[in-house]
Amino acid sequence: MYRLTITSSFAAAHNLVNYQGDCENLHGHNWKVDVTVTARELDKAGLGIDFKLLKKETKELLQTLDHKYLNQLAPFVDASPSSEEISRHLHGELSRRLNSDNVTVREVTVWESDVARATYYE
Repeated sequence: MYRLTITSSFAAAHNLVNYQGDCENLHGHNWKVDVTVTARELDKAGLGIDFKLLKKETKELLQTLDHKYLNQLAPFVDASPSSEEISRHLHGELSRRLNSDNVTVREVTVWESDVARATYYE
């Protein structure tokens, strides 16, 4: 089994719903996102998945969040756009795009700061 990880980022605003404290107010983050996939076998080029494809799919998905007010986006209408919920959303969407007989999205980690992160995995 092979484990491959890429890192990307996006910037967006949000506020936490049903939360008492500073983060209930509108604020923003420069989120960093780690996407980890596993591959059972390598292709003829010796790759589990082409990093180019993994980066492309992640970038396209993150563009739907970048420089947006997350609370107004469909995935977060019924769920507060916390780092936990963002990581779950990204995991689900990337799984739909990338999972195959050989490749599986294992975990997505969303960093809201240099010292705070949330990871979703199944």
